[in-house]
Amino acid sequence: MIEEKTQRERKGIQKCPECGSIHIRYDHMRGESVCEKCGAVLSESMIDFSQEWRAFDEDQRSKRVRTGAALTPTKHDEGITTEIGKGRGELFKVSSRKRAQYYRLTKWHKRLIKSKDRNLSFAFSELQRLISYLHLSRAIHEKVAKLYQHAVNRGLVRGRSTESIIAALLYTTCREEGAPRTLDEISKASGINRRDIGKTYRYISRKLKIRILPAKAQDYIPRFGSLLGLSERVQVRAVDILNDATTFDVTSGKGPIGVAAAALYISAVLEGEKKTQREVADAIGVTEVTIRNRYKEIVETLGIREEVEEKVREEEDESK
Repeated sequence: MIEEKTQRERKGIQKCPECGSIHIRYDHMRGESVCEKCGAVLSESMIDFSQEWRAFDEDQRSKRVRTGAALTPTKHDEGITTEIGKGRGELFKVSSRKRAQYYRLTKWHKRLIKSKDRNLSFAFSELQRLISYLHLSRAIHEKVAKLYQHAVNRGLVRGRSTESIIAALLYTTCREEGAPRTLDEISKASGINRRDIGKTYRYISRKLKIRILPAKAQDYIPRFGSLLGLSERVQVRAVDILNDATTFDVTSGKGPIGVAAAALYISAVLEGEKKTQREVADAIGVTEVTIRNRYKEIVETLGIREEVEEKVREEEDESK
């Protein structure tokens, strides 16, 4: 008996625990294995790990795909919940006899949704809008969604504005992921006062034990360079200038946005893509005085003041 069982296991033959039959049928449509003799379901919700069908265009992919969309934390139901009807237009796709019944089903479906799901649905629609407005990555989108769900589960959202919590978590995550956005940018996109965002940010960071290091000026260079239309060469040199300034402790205690703006201005002048301090200030959102002060500190410490001023004079002479 033992030898027979061992041989069966070696061959991979499954045996029904109810009747002992080895005639097991695998239903790939239902994802179940069923005993043909007694009808016992031995396993269910089986996953098919075989290779997916090849598809060379969208039409073939829609016909051959065997699975739904991937799970995503950016939706309140992770993208797997069904919904009875989307909008009033769906009501007229059914016969006139069934419309009343269809309408009642739709109404009760909405009523039975939990308050938590309604909260998440509203919050994630606001998050989607901010992500699109600020041109942020999918990684940041998913991380903010997970953090918000964690905050909801801990009861941190109750009594507070959903928009302010989403804005605060977005500000936090952007800094964590090395793609920082200023409070003014987040405030403009969300319509929430920057003071309220800062207050909520401190509260959420304390409760969720999120420790955020100060943003570095280097992290702002790619985005500010893109806003000013500067080349990659200018951006690389600006990062080098900031690295040198950091070794001399020039940037310590200074606002990273103003320092990044000054470094881009210096780099643009040295690389022949000169921008005026007013142009840089208007594009980035700082004052000309801030850029001028950071500019003087950097060029004097690095010993490149004469070189920069000579470049400025040459361009002024050429423009005349």
